[in-house]
Amino acid sequence: MPNQHVVPHEKGWAVRGEGESRAEIVTDTKQEAIEAGRKLAQNQRTELVIHGKDGRIQRKDSHGHDPFPPRG
Repeated sequence: MPNQHVVPHEKGWAVRGEGESRAEIVTDTKQEAIEAGRKLAQNQRTELVIHGKDGRIQRKDSHGHDPFPPRG
């Protein structure tokens, strides 16, 4: 599954799968896009990559595998 990216969009903000040209979700606000993208990333167990208005990455939220799996 590709990572989900929150990116600026002509109609506000969008959530787009990595490598995809079309947005999966378009919202009015960045916060709405982050919330929608986070749900997608959690369901797909991928990473949410949040971009600023300039397109540069601001932060990443990982929803994939457990980085600290139990030892046993």
